[in-house]
Amino acid sequence: MRLPRRVPWLLLQCAAFLLALWAAPRLGPLWGALFPDVQRPVWDQRGWFSLLGAHLLLSVGAVAVAGVLGLGAGILATRGKGRLRPPLDALFAVAQSVPPIAAIALALPMLGFGAAPTMLALVLYACLPVMRGTVAGLDGVPSAVLDAARGTGMSAARVLWQVELPLAAPVILSGLRVAVVLSIATAAVGAMAGAECLGTPIVVGLANNNGAYVLQGGLFTAWLALLADRALALAVR
Repeated sequence: MRLPRRVPWLLLQCAAFLLALWAAPRLGPLWGALFPDVQRPVWDQRGWFSLLGAHLLLSVGAVAVAGVLGLGAGILATRGKGRLRPPLDALFAVAQSVPPIAAIALALPMLGFGAAPTMLALVLYACLPVMRGTVAGLDGVPSAVLDAARGTGMSAARVLWQVELPLAAPVILSGLRVAVVLSIATAAVGAMAGAECLGTPIVVGLANNNGAYVLQGGLFTAWLALLADRALALAVR
């Protein structure tokens, strides 16, 4: 009974977010009052909806790649008595421990400016929660259920795809939810490498000592991450 009430509320929040994006360039007096020392307090170099589309494409694309890698690694980590779990967990933990800005800087000589180095950094950052969610979900499948499935003559592959993964899906989705929020929030850093996103006004504002741009970019990035978190929480339910 709670689900139908949550859906309209989420849609209302999404509508408010889109309305705020539309209204932002038209609120010159407000931004001017908040930042009286800034000559151009309204971001108008690139449309907000264009930045939103680029931001979503970048972050969702990175999560899609990280989802495949993390899910595959999580499955491997739970096979063969878990022998691969420690090295895989250590590998993905090291990948996430590298700051995104450092990963982008290291990738720039090979991939150049733009979305590519940012995508690489986001994939490295998002793999770990997906992998750990997959491992936790698969570990939580009752052994009695697995024994019953094997007792019917199901192969190991069928047990995995028809029994284990469906039962582990809520936990896996929880890990994916963390990865999505991290990716959306971190994608703003990609503007430092020339990637178009909601972080572009932040970088331009920092370079020109324009606090209004920084506030606008940070506000919309955080708002988008919050909406994604709530939408995926609803999906998990």
